[in-house]
Parts: sequence; C-alpha cells; structure tokens
Amino acid sequence: MYEHDVIVVGAGGAGLRAAIAAHENGADVALVTKLHPVRSHTGAAEGGINAALHPEDSWDLHAYDTMKGSDYLGDAPAIDAFAKTAPEEVIQLEHWGMPFSREEDGTVSQRPFGGLSHPRTTYAGAETGHHLLHTMYEQVVKRGIEVYDEWYVSRLAVTDEDDPGSRTCHGVVAYEIATGEISGFYASEGVILATGGLGEVFDHTTNAISCTGDGQAMAFRAGAPMEDMEFVQFHPTTLPSTGVLISEGVRGEGGILYNSEEERFMFEYGYANNEGELASRDVVSRAELTEVNEGRGIEDEYVHLDMRHLGEERILDRLENILHLAEDFEGVDGLDDPMPVKPGQHYQMGGIEVDEHGESCIDGLYAVGECACYSLHGANRLGGNALPELMVFGARAGRHAAGAVDEEAKVPTGPSAKSEEGGVDSPVGLGQVGDDSGVVATDGGALATPQDVLERAAEAERERIETLIDRDGINHADVRALVQETMTDNVNVFREEGKLKQALRDIRKARKLYQDVAVRDPSRTYNTDLVHTIETGNIIDCAEAITVGALAREEFRGAHWRKQYQERDDENWLKHTLYAWNGGSPELYYKPVILEGHEETYEPKERSY
Repeated sequence: MYEHDVIVVGAGGAGLRAAIAAHENGADVALVTKLHPVRSHTGAAEGGINAALHPEDSWDLHAYDTMKGSDYLGDAPAIDAFAKTAPEEVIQLEHWGMPFSREEDGTVSQRPFGGLSHPRTTYAGAETGHHLLHTMYEQVVKRGIEVYDEWYVSRLAVTDEDDPGSRTCHGVVAYEIATGEISGFYASEGVILATGGLGEVFDHTTNAISCTGDGQAMAFRAGAPMEDMEFVQFHPTTLPSTGVLISEGVRGEGGILYNSEEERFMFEYGYANNEGELASRDVVSRAELTEVNEGRGIEDEYVHLDMRHLGEERILDRLENILHLAEDFEGVDGLDDPMPVKPGQHYQMGGIEVDEHGESCIDGLYAVGECACYSLHGANRLGGNALPELMVFGARAGRHAAGAVDEEAKVPTGPSAKSEEGGVDSPVGLGQVGDDSGVVATDGGALATPQDVLERAAEAERERIETLIDRDGINHADVRALVQETMTDNVNVFREEGKLKQALRDIRKARKLYQDVAVRDPSRTYNTDLVHTIETGNIIDCAEAITVGALAREEFRGAHWRKQYQERDDENWLKHTLYAWNGGSPELYYKPVILEGHEETYEPKERSY
C-alpha cells in the first residue's frame, strides 16, 4: 500500500495544476496516472486559453459570454469564480515560462474565438495545450512531487453507507502496467479525479484512445451522480478520415467555411448572421451537418475550411501545425487548397457532480477538468474555456483537498440537492442485462465495507482482474464497437426519440455481452488488453448516462438538439439532470440551475450569434 495526503488520479492539465496547488499548501501529494504526464490528452489542445487581460475587457464580460454560451444552464457561482480567476492563472503560467505568442510590443497575443464578445484567447501558436502541459510538468518535477506513471486506477475505495452523502473516499486501487502489481493508494485528505473525457464512447472523436470516461464511471459506481451528461460537444472542424482536430484558431484568425456550391453558408443561409464562422460550436456543427443533409456537402460528408487568404507568413507564424495535420491525414496543402472538415465528438460538458471547489457529495472525493461538472459549461462549452478551467478548478480543488480553503460551497451536491424526481420512458431496464435480472455494475458489484476499505477494495480488484485473465470469453473490442456505433448513429448532433431508445437497447445488449468478456493476453505485464477491457466497462456506463439524459430532456438547449422539441423550454427545463447509481438502482432526478452570481443574477435571454 502507498500512502499520501492527497492522491491525484490523472496527470493532464487539471491533475498537474491540482497537484501543484496541494503541494504548495503543505500536502504530501502524488499523481497516479495511466499515461506519462506529457502524453496526456491536454497536449492535443490547439486553440488557446481565455482570460480577460485587455484593459477594455473584464471578467464579468467573460462570465456573461460563458453563461450565454452555456445556454443558461451554467451555475453562476462556478462561472463567476472561473472568470475572475482565469487572468491570474494565465499570468502564473507566463511566470512559469509558458511560451505564449506575442505582439510586436511584447504583450501576450489574444485572438477572437467563437461566442466571445472580445478577443481574449491567449495562445502559443496552435500548440497551446502541448506547451501548457510541459510548462506545468516542469513545475511538478521542480517540486519533487511523486508521479506513479503507467499505473491504471480502476477502482475507488469508498465506504458503503446507504446515503452517498455520508460516504467517504479513502483512496484508490491501481494496476501497474509494467509489473502487473495491484495495490491500494491511501489518501488521508482526499482523492482528486482528473481523468479527462470520454471520447471513446463514440467512433469519430478528437479525443485520444485513452479518453474512456474512467473517472466518471468509477465515481458513478461509488455513488456520486453524473450531471448533465446529455450535453456532448461536437467540434465543427475535424478531419473526416481520423477525427483529428483542426483548431478553432483557424476560424479565429479568419478562416472561412464553404459548402459544395462555394457559398459561405454561415451567412448565406442565416445560421449566424452576425458572427458567421465564429458562432458557438454547437451552432456551427449543426449548420455543417444541415448543409450535408440538404445536399450541399462535399462528397455527401464534409464542408471546406479555407485559410489560404490569410497568407503564408501568417499561417506559418500562428497555424503551422494545422498545415502538417491536413497534409499528413488528408493529403491537403492548406496553403494551396481548402481543408475538408466535419463535426466530431470533442468534449463532454457533463460529468461527475461537484461544487465550485471540485468536491463531490462523497467526502474526500474531488473531480476537476473534463471529467467534472461544476457546472461551468452548462449546455455548451465556449472554445478556449477548457484550458483555463483546468488551471482555475485544478488549483481550487488542490487547495481545498489540502485543507487550505474553508469557504462554504454555493453549489449543492448529492441527493440533498434533489429538487424533483425524474423519469424516462426507457425501452429496457437501466443498468440491467435482461428483463428479469438485477442491476449489474460493470466492475462486478458493490464496493467494500467501511472496515479496511482500501485493502478490501484492492482484494476485490485483484479477484476481478484474475477472473478476466483466467476465463474464456468474448473480446471486449466487439462490445466497445457496438457501443461506439450506436452512439455515433443514434446519439449524435441530431437526436430523436426512436433513435435514443434504440441506443438504450444496444447499450443493454453491450452490458449483457460484457458479463462474458475475457482478456486474451495471459501475461501480467504490459497487458494493454486488460486495460482496454476494463475501460470498455466504463464506456458502457458513460454511454448509458448520456443517452438517458438525452431521452429525458425534452427541449432544444445548447448542444442538445431534439427533433420533437425545437425550442428551449426554460419553464420546465431550466434544471440539471442527475443520474445516480445509488446502491445499484439507477436513479434519474433534477436540481435547479443557480443563476445568482457574485454581483448579479443572470436572466436567460435568447441565444443568438
């Protein structure tokens, strides 16, 4: 058993920032991560970091843009705390050596991004996430923070009181990929999940193959609800063949979208008469797919993104890696030809329900970054808000877990936050593998009892892994493919009731098949087949949560488009969707959105660009 005050699971941007903050506030902290820190998916972020740095800009304008972008489903305490703190976090990065792009007078460059009322996106070429990741990893090394890299955390050690709000997280169980060791990591002060997104739920995604919803699924099975999971962001500019991201920075610099008729359709067809290509991502993604569906797409699949008019000098200075991506994956020279792009799954707005300090309803269990829901992004995330989120909330969670913050949270969590019960007309029993079966967790059942919580959790995980390796069964890849295909076909940008119900049927089929998965590789070292098999179980739980929320929410808000419900319905749906495991019985319920901010109350308005 390994012992530390604070355990941070995941070492991308959010995890690194949380570890630094906890260490600075006196905690013995360790990072436990399935990837080496600089291989984390944060490194793939291209566009930039939003912060109100310019004298003509202000944090309250940033907060308003974020609330508007969220389609008024964000919680004001989290949004205001975020917008107020983002500038100091960007300045801190600069002091740590982040190589920001600069203007001729030496000031940090800022460019326009979709949905922003002021150019406030700082950047480092088109490799902002890469530089951020390396800058913060340097700080972790400098401080001597211990990193257990290539340790895959597969289970939380949580007590099993009936009320999730009375439970405590005492640590995690992890599998060392290099040796096969399965061990507990005891955390005396807290566990911070920073495990990233869940792009592998879909088969066309900008996410790395490691983004499998591990933190969300583990916290869900431990009793922490998943919040607003129906809100999935599809980025409008991904390469058709691979899902590789083409940064919003291209459009921020002046890139133009064209259809097969060479029409600038964002204006020509009235999708965004004022902002055009710089409307929010959900608006642009729907516009592109509408063009394709109405016969104005190119090869019935994609549209063109053109940056040739920006000139070679500007492109090479600010967007050089975009040229390499287009050439390597599509064989297109962006200096001479437009690039093919189409929407692809990019970001999960929902996640583990936490307050503005990053703490869940389970004592000692925190979540930050994409795996968490504060709620900062609500129904739609603005481009450039993810990287400052990592910094702001990573720092807040690290300080809180280290005991340096005693400010009471304004965002409630857990069953006590429930305002009304929810129901959904599901064609199958949720969490079940058959009509007459009980609910089945993909990790094999309930967590350990309070006595010797960590060791019992570790022993349970050893038994589960031994079973997966020793038995005969089906390959997890077939199960994963079933989930990915149905989610891409039925729970994509455009959603309708019949397709959502079909997805739930397919997910139950996948859950049933998963009961018979086995690991083909018998080795105990570098067994990536084992890791992927466990990840597939997490994908199933996340897919079900997304689909249940999408079927329940009968309105059109932000990234959630329903064919039968084409209006935003503030009277009935200005509320958060919560999906909880709750002792092995899946439960859907709601809680109110908090619009009372630090200085004003936000009033929902028509969202147009």
